[in-house]
Amino acid sequence: MAQLVQIAASLLILVAFAGAQRGTLRPASRAYLALNLAGSSILAVQAAQQEQLGFLLLEATWALVSAWGLVAARPQRPGG
Repeated sequence: MAQLVQIAASLLILVAFAGAQRGTLRPASRAYLALNLAGSSILAVQAAQQEQLGFLLLEATWALVSAWGLVAARPQRPGG
């Protein structure tokens, strides 16, 4: 079951990457960042559970950068 979860999470990241390469997703778009955040967060949890520290560092950093990008891409409220 863990393998299926890892494959699904990896596919989220790969779909975002393929979309960026094809020009259908902008790397700064909310969709791209959300796909990366979801996939990398799932993989980070899996890496933590399996004590794979190098993979955990990679995926946790990827998730944090994606989350930061999503916060920065948030629409600004008028007057705020």
